[in-house]
Amino acid sequence: MQISVMVCRWVATAMVLLGSAGALSQEIQRGGTLSYGIVAEPPSYDCHAMQTFAVIQRVAPHYSTLLKYEPHNYPKVVGDLAESWSTSPDAMTYTFVLRPNIKFHDGTVLTSEDVKASYERIMSPSNGVVSARRDLFETVASVEAPDPRTIIFKMKQVDSSIVESGFASPWNCIYSAAKLKLDPNFPTRNVMGTGPFKFVEHVAGSHWVGAKFDDYFIKDKPYLDGFRAITLGNSAMLNAMEGEHILAEFRGFAPPERDRLVRTMGDKVKVYESDWLFHMLMSVNTKKKPFDDERVRRALSLAIDRWGASTALRKVSSLGPVGGALMPGGNWAATEAEVVQWPGFGKNIEANRAEARRLLKEAGAENLTFTLSNRNIAPFVTVGIYMIDQWRQIGVKVQHKQHETAGWFAARSSGDFDIMVDSFVDVSTDPTTGLSKYLSAERGSQVATFAVDPTLDALFEQQSVELDPVKRRQLVREFEMRAMTKAYAVPFLHMSRNVVLSSRVQGWTISPSQMIYQDLGDLWLSPAKK
Repeated sequence: MQISVMVCRWVATAMVLLGSAGALSQEIQRGGTLSYGIVAEPPSYDCHAMQTFAVIQRVAPHYSTLLKYEPHNYPKVVGDLAESWSTSPDAMTYTFVLRPNIKFHDGTVLTSEDVKASYERIMSPSNGVVSARRDLFETVASVEAPDPRTIIFKMKQVDSSIVESGFASPWNCIYSAAKLKLDPNFPTRNVMGTGPFKFVEHVAGSHWVGAKFDDYFIKDKPYLDGFRAITLGNSAMLNAMEGEHILAEFRGFAPPERDRLVRTMGDKVKVYESDWLFHMLMSVNTKKKPFDDERVRRALSLAIDRWGASTALRKVSSLGPVGGALMPGGNWAATEAEVVQWPGFGKNIEANRAEARRLLKEAGAENLTFTLSNRNIAPFVTVGIYMIDQWRQIGVKVQHKQHETAGWFAARSSGDFDIMVDSFVDVSTDPTTGLSKYLSAERGSQVATFAVDPTLDALFEQQSVELDPVKRRQLVREFEMRAMTKAYAVPFLHMSRNVVLSSRVQGWTISPSQMIYQDLGDLWLSPAKK
């Protein structure tokens, strides 16, 4: 396909903006409201508890984080609330100095106590508070606030991923300590941060509105007067883009949808392309029989033709490369030669399925039937349909149960499922974050399998503190081989990202994660083309 509009692609560790010099040299226009689409409703407003784009793409404009990824320069990290920071020579102490005069949207001044309370809520949530990333901070011994502008993290052990995954993650929103003291669950249904936009309203199933915060701590930002996030289904999203009722959809379109928008809108749109720290997987409820049997889990993985799926599904969806727990092509990812050695990842699908049938027979599960729980949005539905067809070919019968987003998260956390079409989105290429989805359930706060595997957990610990990259890579490979063999959770396919924005939207940055660069503080709108 020939694309006659600007195409931006994220490559390796830099952002390459093709044909963007003219856009960057334009005079920034202030004012206007950005309308964009989101295909799912947020189950909660709480950054600390949630894992879905349906939350972060709504709430990110309202909050700040300690550090953040620098726009147009992923994965470089820069200060957000932090004016400066330093690391001790032994990497056991991190000291941050906050910017002066940062205000919350209610007019109160942010201090180090707010940062301390927010991180302690993530690391040690009180009863009734959900923390989706507490396991990423197990290496932190304490958080100290010696004065209003200084925050100090003292470590139990060296953690090579803490800056990217801990301090720069968009999920680690800084809340008001005063609000948390009154109600630890205040952020679940209330929005009050220090970000570039104040919360106005959320009408479920319709829209979410934010307005410019005049006292935002970055001078002269934001440029927009406000934003409006509109809840739309997949087909309605395309129609809204074509009719210019919305100017963006930040998660990404499937290739056929991208092509349709380019054909119908021409230079009224820009296409951004990127690798994606996002993969689909199968999570198995190991508390239920016969899924407590390793042979059954491995058989179900063996039955799936991932290589055939990669060829067929990338034509009609954003599903793409075959890989393990880490994004293919990343610094720590397995090579194809390593991947094909794992059970279920070899290219001889007939041999794989013969082994799958043998394992089911050996386990006494030849007539296996179960329910596959899924989300009712793309690409989840596509993955579910494909998996069910694959399992049919080894004699397994499956019912497909599709949930709204909130129901899917509820089923996953409660264990009310047999097998689930699951997903994992990272913000960093570091193995410590990428492998966390495949840990024992008690160690990994985003794990849905209820599995217990001390060997996996030990390998995870070893790689997280190993500073020799060669030795660390070997430990990561050992972790992945065990994870794919035990098959508590196994990857299906990784994703490729295609974002289509109106050419009016300026200042946005593509990245390998739909979770970052979403605070909208750098965005502005050029005049509409006549």
